[in-house]
Amino acid sequence: MTINKKLTIGLFGFGVVGEGIYKVLQQTPALDASIKKICIKHPDKKRNAPSELFTANANELLNDDSINVIVELIDDADAAFAIVSAAMKRKKAVVSANKKMIATHFEKLLQLQIENNVSFLYEAAVCGSVPVIRNLEEYYDNDLLNSFSGIVNGSTNFILTKMKEENLNYDTALLQAQQLGFAESNPALDVEGKDAVNKLTIVLKHAYGITANPESILHLGITHLNPFDTKYANEKGYNIKLVANAYQVTENKIAAYVLPTFIVQKNPLYNIRNEFNGVLIGSKLADEQFLYGKGAGRFPTASAVLSDIAALRYNYQYEYKKSSSGVKYQLTGKSVIKIYVSFSDRTLVQENDFIEVEESYLSANINHLIGTILLDDLRNVTWFNNNAVSVIAISDISDTVNQNDN
Repeated sequence: MTINKKLTIGLFGFGVVGEGIYKVLQQTPALDASIKKICIKHPDKKRNAPSELFTANANELLNDDSINVIVELIDDADAAFAIVSAAMKRKKAVVSANKKMIATHFEKLLQLQIENNVSFLYEAAVCGSVPVIRNLEEYYDNDLLNSFSGIVNGSTNFILTKMKEENLNYDTALLQAQQLGFAESNPALDVEGKDAVNKLTIVLKHAYGITANPESILHLGITHLNPFDTKYANEKGYNIKLVANAYQVTENKIAAYVLPTFIVQKNPLYNIRNEFNGVLIGSKLADEQFLYGKGAGRFPTASAVLSDIAALRYNYQYEYKKSSSGVKYQLTGKSVIKIYVSFSDRTLVQENDFIEVEESYLSANINHLIGTILLDDLRNVTWFNNNAVSVIAISDISDTVNQNDN
C-alpha cells in the first residue's frame, strides 16, 4: 500500500465499537478512509447506518479487490481468526481489537504477515485509547525493559471502584458495568482475568519478544474477593486492583502473572478509577513511564482503531524488534512474590505451602495469611482456584526484580 493511498474498508462487526468507528470516520474526512461494506450476523436487525452497507456474506468483503483494509471487531475469536487469516492471504491490511484471537494465534498471525507482506495492527486490543503497543514498538524498541505493570481491564476496574467508593456488592457493581457497556452480558472473560492475561500475552511479545500461551501464564480474576478483603484493604490504606505484571528476574528470564493486588497510595495505579486503564513501564534508560486513559467504551476503543487505520496510510507495520534482539527472553515461574490469602475453612490453606509466613490471623469466621511463595508453587497449590479462597498479591515489582532464578 503506497503512502497516503485512499483506504477502502470492509468492516466486520457493528456493535458498540463498530458503530463508533462508522461515526468517527464520517466526522474525519481528512483521513480519506471510507467503509464500503459491513458484515454482520443478523442482516434484518435495524441499525444506525444505510441498509445497503450491510451483508451477512463475509466473501462480499474478502473477495472485493477494491477493499484494501479489513477492520475486524467481532467477539468470536475463532471466527475472527478465520476472517483475519483470509484477509491477509488476499493481501489486505488488517486492524483488529480481538485480544483473545491475537493472543491465542500469535505465531500463525506473525507468519501470515511475513508471508503476505501486509500490515496487521491491533493497538485497541490492549488498553483501548492508551497507546501501549505503539510505545513499546517505537519508544522502547531499543531500550531494555525492567518491568510492565498495568490495570489493563476497564470492566474489572470499574467494578472494584464501585465496590470501594460506593460500598456496592460485587453483583450490583457488575450489573452497573454491564448497563453502561463496560462489561459484556457474559462477563467471564473480564472478571476471571482471562481478558487481562490475553492482553499481557500481547505485551510480552512487544516488550520482550516472548510468544506465550495465555493459559501458561498464572492468572486469577476478581470473583473470589470477599468483604473481609475490602475491609482489610481499607484498614491498611490499600486499593485492590486487578494488575497484569511482567518483570525481569535474571538476564534472560521474565516472570509474568495477573492477580488482584493491594496497591499502596504512592503507586500511580492507586488512583486509576472506573473504566480507566493505567500502565507503568520501567526501563534501564528511560526509568519509569506512566500511561493513562480510558480502556473501555465505544469511543476510547474506536480512537485506537482509528489510529491504526490512519497508520496504514503510511504502510505502518510492527517490527517486533525484541524478537530479533540479542537476548532471547523466556518466562519463568521461579520468582518469589508476597501474597495475602483469606479463607474461612482452616483446612484449605496450610502455612507449609509458603516459603515464609509473615502474618497469620485466625478467627471463627475468616482467616488470612501473608507470606512469600514461588509463582510455580502458587499455581500448583490445591487452593489457588478454590472459590472459597481469595488470593491477592501485595509485593511490589521492585521486591522481585532482583530475585535469582534458581
